[in-house]
Amino acid sequence: MYEQTEPPQRQQSTTGQARSRRRSGPDTMGGAMAPVLHWLHDVAAVTLLKARRTLFQAAVLLCVLVLLLWVSIFLYGSFYYSYMPTVSFSTPVHFYYTSDCDASESALCSFPTANISFMKNERDQVMANGQPYRVSLELEMPESPVNEHLGMFMVKMSCYTKGGKTVSSAGRSTMLHYRSNLLQTLNTLLFSPVLLTGMTEQKQLIEVELFSDYKTNAYQPTVGAVIEIQSKRVQIYSSQLRIHAYFTGIRYVLYNFPLTSAVIGVATNFAFLSVIVLFSYLQFVWGGLWPPDQVRVRVMMGDNTRIQQRKEEARKRMEKENSQKELNAPKVIGAVSEASDFSGNDTAAEQPSKSPSVIADAPEPDVADSKNDESHDSEGPEVNNSSEALNGSLPPQPGETALRQRPGPWMSL
Repeated sequence: MYEQTEPPQRQQSTTGQARSRRRSGPDTMGGAMAPVLHWLHDVAAVTLLKARRTLFQAAVLLCVLVLLLWVSIFLYGSFYYSYMPTVSFSTPVHFYYTSDCDASESALCSFPTANISFMKNERDQVMANGQPYRVSLELEMPESPVNEHLGMFMVKMSCYTKGGKTVSSAGRSTMLHYRSNLLQTLNTLLFSPVLLTGMTEQKQLIEVELFSDYKTNAYQPTVGAVIEIQSKRVQIYSSQLRIHAYFTGIRYVLYNFPLTSAVIGVATNFAFLSVIVLFSYLQFVWGGLWPPDQVRVRVMMGDNTRIQQRKEEARKRMEKENSQKELNAPKVIGAVSEASDFSGNDTAAEQPSKSPSVIADAPEPDVADSKNDESHDSEGPEVNNSSEALNGSLPPQPGETALRQRPGPWMSL
């Protein structure tokens, strides 16, 4: 029936509160978002710092790995160069002979001879010590009537040392390969265009194997050889000396499987260097896999435990001795009559001064134990001396009697 209206002042306060709520809404949101923004800022800063640190560590690690890889390759190359000897060696052979004989004869004045050096650059040896080599001589000889009628002839090779001493020699026989007249005619007709142009010649290449398994001695290394053809009618275009190494063991693997050997060698060097760098890093950062501080702490803890045990044993021994002294200590006999009160007082006054000389006889096992403890423990003597100083006790004299140790009233007279 009646409408209930609010007072004007209440309406104004309600309106003000609504306005204040509207105004404080953004401020409340801003105040609530501020901690979140600060947290996001801190998280971003920490994340950026961790990312920079991770990138720096990754760059350092990459540089170390690249350096280790290059060092591994260098070590393998140095090992291969120093361990692998010369695989093959070839040098031309120039024969010489004397010509001071009668020129009317078609034969030479002496056997064709050549001196070959096995030194590269006059310093390095061609053949490694202990390595087997195959030594052969290639002769390029024309198919002339003289060589065809020559038949077999000898080729001799003598190896010598630096002092000129002959260490080994070998002789092999050889000759031209036989061809019949019909075969020579057909060959000439077939290759006549090439023969006419000078692209090929009618010659044969004769290979003479002088040493199949030649090894040099480390104490007398071979520095050269003398090759002699023991025939005065032989005709030679040119000759070549070839030395080829036969590898066994690791050298065989390195020579016949170079890529696999290189990968295995570089990987082994890389792993070995990585372990060394890792141990060095641990030693620099942590003080090693087992830091010396931990070992020192353990040793000190063990020493402290032994010291405490010794102190506890010494304390118990002191208490035992003190208890025995109290039980064996003599009691002062009081005065019988009033006339002896004065003397009893004097005796009582003198007793404190003489009481330090009164001690009880300790049992012998304890003395023996104390001596043993003094020989083993360094702190034992100090503890016993301090206990004797506190108790004011002195070692008893063997000549004293119990009567002298118990002063009475009659002693003061």
